[in-house]
Amino acid sequence: MFESLTYKLTSVLRNLRGVGKLSEENMLEALKEVSAALLSADVHFKVARDFIERIQRQCVGQEVFKTITPGQQIVKIIHDGLAKLLGEGAIELSPTRPLKILMVGLHGSGKTTSTAKLGKLLKKHGSRPFVVACDVYRPAATYQLEVLAKQEKLGFYCDCKSKDVPAIGAKALVAAEAANADIILFDTAGRLQINHELIEEVKQLCEKVKPDEVLLVADGALGQEAVNIAEAFHDAIQLTGLILTKLDGDARGGAALSIKSVTGVPIKFIGTGEKTGDFEVFHPDRLASRILGMGDVVSLVEKAKETIDQKEAERMEEKLRKADFNLEDFLAQMQQMKKIGSISSIMGMIPGMSGVQLPNNAEKQMKRAEAIIQSMTVEERKKVQTLNGSRRMRIANGAGVKILEVNQLIKQFQQMQKLMKMMKGSGAKKMMRQIEAMRGKGGMSFY
Repeated sequence: MFESLTYKLTSVLRNLRGVGKLSEENMLEALKEVSAALLSADVHFKVARDFIERIQRQCVGQEVFKTITPGQQIVKIIHDGLAKLLGEGAIELSPTRPLKILMVGLHGSGKTTSTAKLGKLLKKHGSRPFVVACDVYRPAATYQLEVLAKQEKLGFYCDCKSKDVPAIGAKALVAAEAANADIILFDTAGRLQINHELIEEVKQLCEKVKPDEVLLVADGALGQEAVNIAEAFHDAIQLTGLILTKLDGDARGGAALSIKSVTGVPIKFIGTGEKTGDFEVFHPDRLASRILGMGDVVSLVEKAKETIDQKEAERMEEKLRKADFNLEDFLAQMQQMKKIGSISSIMGMIPGMSGVQLPNNAEKQMKRAEAIIQSMTVEERKKVQTLNGSRRMRIANGAGVKILEVNQLIKQFQQMQKLMKMMKGSGAKKMMRQIEAMRGKGGMSFY
């Protein structure tokens, strides 16, 4: 997300390096470009204007510290400004228990999926979530929530015979109490657009269950329309927080940068993918770092801790140290990495790597490599030298690829094995010469 905005802002900031002092003259052109970048990212024009004015007041006339460059100083100023724009500080849910959360939004915003995602996230932190199907108009919504609840082992309640949403909510409270749940999430019905019936139904449900949190699930890819939807809901039912979804596919990010300033309602969670694990607590400072191409190491470490098996990591470290790394290990590493996220999302969290342009087919190449290795027997993965012509043809047919691709993968893996053996010994210089030779031959473009 924010690829275009990140690219433009980092380009502007790069041009400020080498300036001895931040002045009105050398800042004017740069801030014009920052403003243009924000507007092209679909940030609300008033929000963009106020942001630029605030940054200009902070920058002009400031003495540059001896230990840092003007470019670094303005990055800090803009980073803090973006964090403030996004909301400042992680916003916690109410500590009330049992906690009643009403999920509202329009059709297609990802409301039902977000209900299950939030339930999974809260369960991970020791809570006992219970999800309630209150969408009586779309039968698929009830079934979808039930499937996701079973998948994530969440408490679930529905009443497919009733159309009385407030009554369903009241019965669900009794069922949740019997199940000893401490968090109850109500998945309400949506509409194609905000109308009187939708608002009235949500109001009646609010009166019946008296929620502690009312979270609007808004499609981040809608840009300014998501801001307008948030304003309408907030005026009608007083939202306590926002969940922005589909940020993995939104290259502009205008909604995220505008919605807090315009509505005054904090963003509490963001959806970053289709899987139930692609859901994060919203941290404004971390997102500001990502936007400026500074990465987000904290979030990356947190994801790694949640997904990577510690014993497996220690075993792999030992194998690498002994240069005993085979295709079976490589497959295990790819599968571990997939749990953390896509290649592009991981790159975006590494400082200085968010602007790096990956090949368009990088994800496909990784899947293809995985398919090739999975078409091998365990013995073949451990001993690449046993792969003769007939075996390679069988593997290619099994993976649905050309034999050339199988040969390429094996060749590149063998090159990597040689480098690892060099690293094991004292041949560092020899290893560097080997790397340069491989580059010259067009090798080491490993999947």
